[in-house]
Amino acid sequence: MTHDYTRNGVTTLFAAMNTLDESIIDQCMKKYRHQEWLRFLRQIDRSTPKKREIHLIADNDATHKHPAVKT
Repeated sequence: MTHDYTRNGVTTLFAAMNTLDESIIDQCMKKYRHQEWLRFLRQIDRSTPKKREIHLIADNDATHKHPAVKT
């Protein structure tokens, strides 16, 4: 990547699947930072019944390990 690299028309897709009913929660965003990751996690939280346990599998990306995300 060079100093003048731009993401021309590229988007980031966040997606989660409910394996019980095969429903999908998805969101496209222009950037891939911890702020967008948190926004997606909040969407999952709003879309899922409070009594349901959520199992999240994410890679070892720094975005997923940011202190704000851990909190």
